[in-house]
Amino acid sequence: MAENPVYLDHNATTPVSAGVLSRLSEWAAAWGNPSSIHARSRDPKRVLRETRQVLADFLGCSPLELVFTSGGSESNNTVLKGLWAKLGRERPHIMCSAVEHPSVLRTMQWLGEQGAEVDIIPVSRDGRIDLEFYRAKLGARTLFVSVMAANNETGTLFPVREMAGMAHAKGALFHCDAVQMFGKLPVDLAAWNVDYASFSAHKFYSLKGTGVLYVKRNSPYEPLIHGGGQERHRRGGTENTLGIAALGQVVSEAPAVAAEGSRIAALRDHFEARVLAEIPASSVTAALSPRLPNTSSLVLDGVDGETLLMSLDLQGYAVSTGAACSSGNPEPSPVLLALGLSRQEAQNSLRVSFGRGNDLAQVDAFVEILKFTVQRLRQLQNNTGVRHA
Repeated sequence: MAENPVYLDHNATTPVSAGVLSRLSEWAAAWGNPSSIHARSRDPKRVLRETRQVLADFLGCSPLELVFTSGGSESNNTVLKGLWAKLGRERPHIMCSAVEHPSVLRTMQWLGEQGAEVDIIPVSRDGRIDLEFYRAKLGARTLFVSVMAANNETGTLFPVREMAGMAHAKGALFHCDAVQMFGKLPVDLAAWNVDYASFSAHKFYSLKGTGVLYVKRNSPYEPLIHGGGQERHRRGGTENTLGIAALGQVVSEAPAVAAEGSRIAALRDHFEARVLAEIPASSVTAALSPRLPNTSSLVLDGVDGETLLMSLDLQGYAVSTGAACSSGNPEPSPVLLALGLSRQEAQNSLRVSFGRGNDLAQVDAFVEILKFTVQRLRQLQNNTGVRHA
């Protein structure tokens, strides 16, 4: 491994902030159960109360509308399965986009096996959701719609507020997986007017294993995890007070999200401009669509993404491919295929996602390494005549 590795995979997870690391032992010492009534519970109770308020101010909602969970996948499952269990007999039709996170898409598939009528909303090659399909399929039988705020692979943004309004006009509920939006762009849940939204701490410089679910006041709700009376009977299980305290710290210390987003967007735009100008047969997926400021999804013709990733890793750069590959059985990214990319294009993909710790010098150095590596791998392929299927 390189001596000073450069991390460019912030959509997968983020480094833990220095402020969190400095206080972990302090929070761990407050080990009492917040549901107890003796003195040991006071500090943990205070952590829950204060963090809930900090998050409510940050997200634009009431603290009583927030439920602490283990992460985005649990939050997504809680909403979708709970609504189906509670109201599926009355309104059996449900919808989501074709590029949702697997915790939504696989849950929708499972609900279809339970009898739900599932419609998947197409997304164009430039990352835009098909609003005409959506409008045509919404109806009096639609129970809920689940559409992400921002895609984890391409960074494309979806018109959540508009789509939530369309769903409400038909009496349907609207859930938003906002995991990738959290901390990258400002979130205003009141303005979005969604009924449910999911967030995850480790995408925002905090610890893994902590999430937040927004449940708009008076919205139907059924717990996924039954147990004690934690979280006002909305999620059984002792709260992860260490992770919750860390999340509160990160939100409290966060620089202005909009300003930091602008800085990172400038890095991303500089990176893409250099790649397109200096690496032949390269393209940026969904380049003309509204995107997260930090995300760049590339297609580099003639270069297997997994091979490129491993080579870059050896040179000290952590990135991601758009493909979920297993040894000997590479499978292209379902997201990129849903956009209309060919199998070959999807396998030639590379995702770069920037974060707080990145600067212009790192970006320029990475472009030089990427140019060299792509050229070398293309030459090797030409010499061997091997093509990656």
